[in-house]
Amino acid sequence: MEERWSTEHVLSLAPDAAARKAAGELSSPAPWSRTGCGQGALWGLCQGGGSTPYRTVIEFTAPAYQCSCPSRKFPCKHALGLLLLWSGDRQAVPAAAEPPDWAGAWLAGRRQRAEPPAAPADPAAARRRADRRAAKVAAGAAELHLRLADRVRRGLADPGGAAGGGWPEVAARMVDAQAPGLASRARELDHLPADGQLAGYALLHLLAAAYERIGELPEPLARTVRARVGFTTDSAELLAGPTVRDHWLVLGSRDVLDDPLTTRRLWLRGAKTGRPALLLSYGRPGQAPELSLPTGWLLEAELAFQPGAQPLRAVLGPRHGSPTPAPGAPRAEPVAAALARYGEAVAADPWTESWPAVLREVRPVATASGWQLTDRQHALPLHDAPERALWRLAAVSGGRPVTVFGDCGHRGFTPVTVWDEQGRATGLTTGGAA
Repeated sequence: MEERWSTEHVLSLAPDAAARKAAGELSSPAPWSRTGCGQGALWGLCQGGGSTPYRTVIEFTAPAYQCSCPSRKFPCKHALGLLLLWSGDRQAVPAAAEPPDWAGAWLAGRRQRAEPPAAPADPAAARRRADRRAAKVAAGAAELHLRLADRVRRGLADPGGAAGGGWPEVAARMVDAQAPGLASRARELDHLPADGQLAGYALLHLLAAAYERIGELPEPLARTVRARVGFTTDSAELLAGPTVRDHWLVLGSRDVLDDPLTTRRLWLRGAKTGRPALLLSYGRPGQAPELSLPTGWLLEAELAFQPGAQPLRAVLGPRHGSPTPAPGAPRAEPVAAALARYGEAVAADPWTESWPAVLREVRPVATASGWQLTDRQHALPLHDAPERALWRLAAVSGGRPVTVFGDCGHRGFTPVTVWDEQGRATGLTTGGAA
């Protein structure tokens, strides 16, 4: 039997508020029949307006969903309602040895598609394509280098833009050069505040110059530069190499709207290795990102890390068992230690904007200049957190010291999860307590 998720975790999967509300109306046993749970899946029939009930099945691994309803939202209200029923009433969804045929066929198809793809038919052709792309990226980096130098000569306040064309045009040129990382950073230059523009120019100049001399860099740093420029390693290729198996604590998750996609950032930390990891998942309009793990739970799994001088981003590999609740708040550190750890990350990778940190015995404080977290020795300004998240943090604290997880960077600290004195986790950005 799968460990039951909390109501808040289920609702965090919803693509919008309307789906959450509709799911609540389907969370009682009345509209459901032939429900069951087993083999890592959940299924049931939901009676709608027609004569034929909707067939709903959920696989817990990703999780993944399938429903015969015509809704374009993903997950739909039926999948969410079934999850709410399952999480709230153990008797409403009995354990079953085998799923019905319609659910079993979909589950079998997913498992078949999850098998590793075959190796490329022509490795030599793949190498030629990689060489052509490397040459295009090198040309793009050289052009960007010249554009930046020209803009600095003109002066940052020059309304003529980047050599007269503006940074959006430069970003488009980098896209043509197959360097999406350079394109993204060039695009951001138009939106940086005045006091941050010089630093933005310097970091982009450093990245373009580093790629032009990538053959001279130590291999870990060269891998970091390639990743920052926009080269990625396929997930299947990563998982075919070395993986790190551990009991990973789910520290928290945060959804960010990056029109038209929703990006979910999900942070883990190894119980044995102490190693942090960041998983990314994306959702199209009307769909929640597929990857979802309960905050404050432990998952035994294998992760494969993207190569680099300071590996953080990872992909989730084989899981070994179901997630289980962690016994309490995670191991934490004082503010000074978190800042030192961020400094080490920047030393290894100069383009690091933040680093995950779990702060010990901190209190949220509202000041005239904004919110801060303090451990009585040092204070961090709170950055990029919605007002409701700040007040939720304050409510959980109640003026008492708490454990807080978030992103620590040069702009301040972005809170994601808080643990109260009893060790209960509350998500601050994607749906509350887990």
